[in-house]
Amino acid sequence: MSELDGSLLPVDDIDVLRRRRSAKWRSYADDVLPLPVAETDFALAPAVQDALMQAVRRSDTGYAFPGSELAEAMAGFAARRWGWQIDPARTAPATDVGVGCVELLRAVCEPGDTVVINPPVYPPFFHWVEEAGATAVEVPLRQAPDGAWRLDLEALAEAFARRPRAYVLCNPQNPVGRAHSPDELAEVARLADEHGVVVISDEIHAPLVLPGARFTPFLTVPGGAEVGLSLVSTSKAWNLAGLKCALIVAASARMQKLVEQMPEDTRWRIGHFGVLASVAALTDSDDWLDALVVTLDRRREQLGALLAEQLPQVRWSPPEATYLAWLDCRELGSGDVPRDHFLDHAKVALEPGPRFGEIGSGWVRFNFGTSDEIISKAVRRMAAALA
Repeated sequence: MSELDGSLLPVDDIDVLRRRRSAKWRSYADDVLPLPVAETDFALAPAVQDALMQAVRRSDTGYAFPGSELAEAMAGFAARRWGWQIDPARTAPATDVGVGCVELLRAVCEPGDTVVINPPVYPPFFHWVEEAGATAVEVPLRQAPDGAWRLDLEALAEAFARRPRAYVLCNPQNPVGRAHSPDELAEVARLADEHGVVVISDEIHAPLVLPGARFTPFLTVPGGAEVGLSLVSTSKAWNLAGLKCALIVAASARMQKLVEQMPEDTRWRIGHFGVLASVAALTDSDDWLDALVVTLDRRREQLGALLAEQLPQVRWSPPEATYLAWLDCRELGSGDVPRDHFLDHAKVALEPGPRFGEIGSGWVRFNFGTSDEIISKAVRRMAAALA
């Protein structure tokens, strides 16, 4: 284990981590530090481990049957964490956030309709819109002089006036780590109502808002319930992506009708282990999640100090949420895809900025959801590659 502070979550040594069989640890050679894929390296929450181990001991590996347990667990968590009152009767399970988004877009859009997104944004947003038979309209985030990223509300107003069918919001925003403010979200709801736009809010990173910021569920802002739907999951905060379980949340009869248009078999396509693990995470892991947030806050601070000391040419705005850092490498002279330079010369794998949209040219995404040792080694290698 690499962390000596008992208040922080430990991480196994890298030789142990390399025994994992997930995408993060199988996509690169063993001499590469893999920091692109949005998986964390912390051990599972004890309650989640227990739920999964008990299921294996029972040979309980059949089809998922969420009943009301998943929705009630999410409702309880949302009320405790954010004061958000979810009606379990107005939810529906989905395989994951991506599948949920595509199915909702199919319910909302006709072929050729337009859907607004905000680059830089999670790369699958582009694919989800295309999969649903729609066309993406890009309204990039704007970057303030201090480096912080914000929704460009004026540009959104112009885009909404052209009557897109939907707007897929990333809240908090991946990769920039922005936790959108209540005022921003309320204005989005007002614009959506004015122009007849359905807002689908991907809130997968909501449990990972870090100290100094707060998460605002889109459905809780004035008007949000009448125009929006939320997609939530335990997959990022608890590192359960492989177990395939998410939830679609509506907060009005109008939006519930859209959920009811989804294929009836959608509920059977979620993972049984995903349901069991998610219920355990949402009901019995608050202390573990608190420790995770404290740990990520410390990692964020560590990364900022290392960049300032060893890579001062790299600029960033510390994220308000997530375990992802959006690094501006345009001053390095390493071309539009600095990720290639760091992979070839530093043996550090990062996510290339252009995957998040054209605005990402010259940027990389760095996953700091790992140990202090791995972060230190990665920055040291990156600096040496530029020396």
